[in-house]
Amino acid sequence: MSRRETYEKKAEELLAPIVESKGFELVDVEYVKEGGTWYLRGYIDKPGGITVNDCEAVSREFSEKLDEKDFIEDSYIMEISSPGLDRPLKKEKDYQRSLGRLIEVRTYRPIDKRKEFCGILKAYDADTVTIEEDGADITFQKKDTALVRLAIDF
Repeated sequence: MSRRETYEKKAEELLAPIVESKGFELVDVEYVKEGGTWYLRGYIDKPGGITVNDCEAVSREFSEKLDEKDFIEDSYIMEISSPGLDRPLKKEKDYQRSLGRLIEVRTYRPIDKRKEFCGILKAYDADTVTIEEDGADITFQKKDTALVRLAIDF
């Protein structure tokens, strides 16, 4: 397990009970480097959406736990936020919640000269995602997808 994965796992173990105690869902935890700065991000959600006050309450408690455990060697910025409307589908529950909804799929390599697809999520399993686009089913190997997320239809 990489250092990044270890930090994400430990952070998730600390964050999950805080989020659940408030009746929220922990959507994801990521530890990423952007522009030379490390970020530890927790994404939370609830029916009806997350507010700034919700993020602040979780952030305060999580910050205290992080200070207490002090397991991350690098200096970093911790953020708690909503995953947003166009959040990526990563976990089983994300796919389950999105069945029958419009999603966007981006692939690493072109398939029939295209890398972007948009259709209704018809099925998924541990290895594949199937959408219906223009009346035809298209199945993607998850390992070949750069991004799978809800599509925003305005």
